[in-house]
Amino acid sequence: MSFLEEFQANLDSLPVILQKKYALLRDLDKSLHDIQRQNEQRCEQEIEDIKRGVRSGNITPNTSVIRFSDEALDEQKHSIRIADEKVALAVQAYDLVDTHIQQLDQYLKKFDEELRRGPDGNTKSGRGNESGTGRGGRKKTRQTAVVAAAAAAATEAQTTSANPTGMDLDLPVDPNEPTYCFCNQVSYGEMVACDNPDCKIEWFHFGCVGLKEQPKGKWYCSNCAATRNRRRGK
Repeated sequence: MSFLEEFQANLDSLPVILQKKYALLRDLDKSLHDIQRQNEQRCEQEIEDIKRGVRSGNITPNTSVIRFSDEALDEQKHSIRIADEKVALAVQAYDLVDTHIQQLDQYLKKFDEELRRGPDGNTKSGRGNESGTGRGGRKKTRQTAVVAAAAAAATEAQTTSANPTGMDLDLPVDPNEPTYCFCNQVSYGEMVACDNPDCKIEWFHFGCVGLKEQPKGKWYCSNCAATRNRRRGK
């Protein structure tokens, strides 16, 4: 089995694994919201009880001795444990996708070296990065974009699904991850490819180009569409 075939076989199982992790994230998220809502109600009730006790003189208004019940504190600790589990799951998903990206990078590097070496074993001269992974002059394949989108999905899970409480998470981001679209950001969510083979950007986020679903037939970005219209007008 070649490296590419092995990579494809591993990639085929990636969506299933990610789906299981995201399903568990959703379950944990629901449990977390239920506990937080229950804890908010309990704390609000205890605060009201404390206020009534202070007004009636049964409780001394000393903030150093006033505290929530053990049940309320246990609920808060449980919420933190669930949030930690969600963060761990999100990091696992990110690392899983990142491993596949690194494997693909290794294959592309090896493939590029073989192309430049040529059948006679001699390295070809000229622009050495035309088939590499840099943005300049590179044609991004749909497979590469799909892998990058999966990585972005894992990142999004880390920052949203795994972080509803606003915790500041310092998660790793690959500085070599390619950027796309007019916004010059990494791949995330649904994306569309410009059908102009000479398009300098090639891939665009739905939101940046005003799309809500995949267009039917050929689609051109605003830059390429304007160029085509000028050519037709000549």
